[in-house]
Amino acid sequence: MKETVRAKIRVYGVVQGVGYRYFVYRTATALGLAGYVKNLPDGSVEVVAQGEKGLVNALIDDLKIGPRHAHVERIDVTWLDPEPNCIEFNYSF
Repeated sequence: MKETVRAKIRVYGVVQGVGYRYFVYRTATALGLAGYVKNLPDGSVEVVAQGEKGLVNALIDDLKIGPRHAHVERIDVTWLDPEPNCIEFNYSF
């Protein structure tokens, strides 16, 4: 049985205005993860991803790189208990 995990990820750097949220959305949905991505007022991006542990870790690896025009300086990951009703990935405008 595969372990389901939930991660709250905060991404810092040049990650707003460069297609980063769409990159996250595309990558997370391709991996079959649930959760969301949104910009925060301080210029960072918040990602919550839930799914099989290996797939969440694959997303985290991709978040460290981002799309071409992004420049990721730092990522903070907090592991949370999975939410039973989290079934899709949402893109926040």
